[in-house]
Amino acid sequence: MAVDPVRAAGLALGYVADQMFGDPRRGHPVSGFGAIARAAERTLYADTRRAGVLFTTVLVGGAATLGYAAERATRRHAVLNTIVTAAATWTVLGGRSLGHEARTLDDQLRRGDLDAARIQVTHLVGRDPSQLDADGIARATIESVAENTSDAVVAPLVWGALLGPAGLLGYRAANTLDARVGHHTPRFERFGWASARFDDVLNLAPARLTALLAAGLGDDSRAALRIWRRDAHKHPSPNAGPVESAFAGALGVTLGGINVYHGRVEDRGTLGDGPHPVPVDIGRTARLAARVGAGALAVAVVVALATG
Repeated sequence: MAVDPVRAAGLALGYVADQMFGDPRRGHPVSGFGAIARAAERTLYADTRRAGVLFTTVLVGGAATLGYAAERATRRHAVLNTIVTAAATWTVLGGRSLGHEARTLDDQLRRGDLDAARIQVTHLVGRDPSQLDADGIARATIESVAENTSDAVVAPLVWGALLGPAGLLGYRAANTLDARVGHHTPRFERFGWASARFDDVLNLAPARLTALLAAGLGDDSRAALRIWRRDAHKHPSPNAGPVESAFAGALGVTLGGINVYHGRVEDRGTLGDGPHPVPVDIGRTARLAARVGAGALAVAVVVALATG
């Protein structure tokens, strides 16, 4: 069996760095990539799927190539190679930041500061917060923490284990482009199609791993698996559905329902059997997300060791 302790060590160190330091306050590489994406969009935009395919290929391919080149350039130096993988891992993970947002909202709602919570929740969700009450903010937070645990923790670790820095940077580029242009709006319906579909494909396996980990590490494994099988298809996203339904079952709450996105109403389906979430459930969700992230690291290390 091939063994790659360097890649496994890099993933572990990058995960620890994210947990200790979180995202840098200034000069975050993902923000720099976002600026490049904005410039590329101005240059390449056309209201066609073909233009969107070119946009996605250039930017995701460029990010993946950068990661591949960095790994190749340091392949004969184990310490440097580990540092490259660790730096790429730290750059793309968002576990600590996600936990910070959840804890901040938990604190604001416990203090009854609804106005502050309505502003804070926009850091996590795109829905209109103006009419959300405390329970509505709790639901939005829990759904976002569940989905972003998959997008910002589990999926990068999976692709990093399989492809090293190329997988880490390529995945984060694809996920960032989906967040930027993968929307059902007149401007992006066709241009953003490739970014949205590619992100869906990259997240197929990680989302289901996230659901499995939530079931295995949650309070009620049987309920998590049952709700996942029964309700995941109700969600319009092929990847958010399994994750949110597994979290709903593991936490014993009901997620989903009607959301308003700045005037556009969307039915996300009803996921779960329990009561609707309340603010106290935010902390429980953050703790489950942390366990899922640690479980994903363990899986990624094993995969990296086995597929080197």
